[in-house]
Amino acid sequence: MAKIKPSKGAPYARILGVGGYRPTRVVPNEVILETIDSSDEWIRSRSGIETRHWASPEETVAAMSVEASGKAIADAGIDSARIGAVVVSTVSHFSQTPAVATEIAHRLGTDKAAAFDISAGCAGFGYGLTLAKGMVVEGSAEYVLVIGVERLSDLTDLEDRATAFLFGDGAGAVVVGPSQEPAIGPTVWGSEGDKSETIKQTVPWDRLHAGDSSSLPLDSAGNVKFPAITQEGQAVFRWAVFEMAKVAQQALDAAGISPDDLDVFIPHQANVRIIDSMVKTLKLPEHVTVARDIRTTGNTSAASIPLAMERLLATGEAKSGDTALVIGFGAGLVYAATVVTLP
Repeated sequence: MAKIKPSKGAPYARILGVGGYRPTRVVPNEVILETIDSSDEWIRSRSGIETRHWASPEETVAAMSVEASGKAIADAGIDSARIGAVVVSTVSHFSQTPAVATEIAHRLGTDKAAAFDISAGCAGFGYGLTLAKGMVVEGSAEYVLVIGVERLSDLTDLEDRATAFLFGDGAGAVVVGPSQEPAIGPTVWGSEGDKSETIKQTVPWDRLHAGDSSSLPLDSAGNVKFPAITQEGQAVFRWAVFEMAKVAQQALDAAGISPDDLDVFIPHQANVRIIDSMVKTLKLPEHVTVARDIRTTGNTSAASIPLAMERLLATGEAKSGDTALVIGFGAGLVYAATVVTLP
């Protein structure tokens, strides 16, 4: 029997660079209140959101990704031709095929990098980071670009009082490459598909294709609504607060890190109340910097963690070499948590 030669990659992997892109249009709560019966005070108290960014027609999923990725590659100090794989997490690129990752890889000037999209909602960045770590250690790519990008304004029902204020647009990217010491911990990830109905798309694409408007939701003017994201807010809140704190603790344990060892906590930017509750449950010390980027960025799903990471580093609230716990959770219900060393 022939023996297959073993794979040979780097001893470990690490995040080498990070970049972000936020659309130029800033949307305050007052704009959201034009289509829902609510108040600025209610939105802030329920979510912590004050403003969010919405993309223009020119700020496509690909365009935002290229901008964020260019910054991440420059931050990593490598040439784009050395990127061996591009992994894009998104739920708001509406062409089923080809993967938007292929366009991004080409526009960045990679040398025929492997490129593919994944759909893991708000946990997508963690999923992509885990795949990238595996590729670097296994040896199939020396450097991997991981992108979380969303245009959730395209999937927002502006008449839905429960979700109209939540979502924003943007792209965040990191470069993962070789390391001589552990800098990305074990990933604790999974899914709870029995709860998948708590966050979902209002209308499947095939129902639109069928053309039967009698079974489709209509807006206040009687027009068929474009599919949007809807959720059972209280059920999602309870799950995120109680179950995701357990997952976060499991990630700390897997990495051999105690809360006292942490410098930074970067959870998915879903809701300030969820973030604050997780901090309390995990008993994080006061010295731990906590990302609350949601206040001015909104919930950007797969983009939220790298965007929050980029902002913390840019403002000096976090620094290179800090130990950070990151956790994403969302539709599916899927989740992924790990401990990383910041670039």
